[in-house]
Amino acid sequence: MRMDFGATLTCGRSVRFIDIKSEFTQILEDKKQLFGVTVEAETAPRLFAHYELVNSANALLHLTGPISMEEFIERHILESLALLDLLPTNASFIDVGPGGGFPSLPCLIVRPDLTVTLIESKEKKAKFLSHAATELGIADRVTVINKQFSEAGRVPGDIVTCRALDKFTGKLPQLLRHFPRREFMLFGGPSLREVLISEGRAFREILLPNSERRYLFVVKK
Repeated sequence: MRMDFGATLTCGRSVRFIDIKSEFTQILEDKKQLFGVTVEAETAPRLFAHYELVNSANALLHLTGPISMEEFIERHILESLALLDLLPTNASFIDVGPGGGFPSLPCLIVRPDLTVTLIESKEKKAKFLSHAATELGIADRVTVINKQFSEAGRVPGDIVTCRALDKFTGKLPQLLRHFPRREFMLFGGPSLREVLISEGRAFREILLPNSERRYLFVVKK
């Protein structure tokens, strides 16, 4: 999405955009300490740009549910950035079923050393991800594969993350087997824990802030 901030915008629309951007930046600043993440001032506008891209495409693609800006920042952006402390320097990782680009795109915006391969089965969402990566200035570090993960073949990356894959718990055993000898960083609730236990996988869980039942599961190779 290319936005023209010149004469094509009326004064009222321009002021409204500035107000929204300022509100976004303030909420991000207020909430980031809760998640223990560092977001530099120069990074916030790019995270806002991602928010705008998702919002503009949401009616057609259903990238996220209908939530407020504050919920979006907390649930999608800051929750995604919880990965940062777990990703080593120069990490190359795989994001399965990213939808609107979560958790990977916020991580790449904040960390210029990261690269990712996005595996998205829905064609329109895959096109959105490619477009978003270009608009956000990170396309050189993003590869998009428009296939089911089971059809993606060999994919580079030592870490696999997944946050909102359709029918996640049912597909998790197949996902674990499809990417052998990888570390997994998976977002989910108690049902995900039950599958990991039944699969005999060693893991640790991190309770996400402002949640009683939502975790980040770190699964050993």
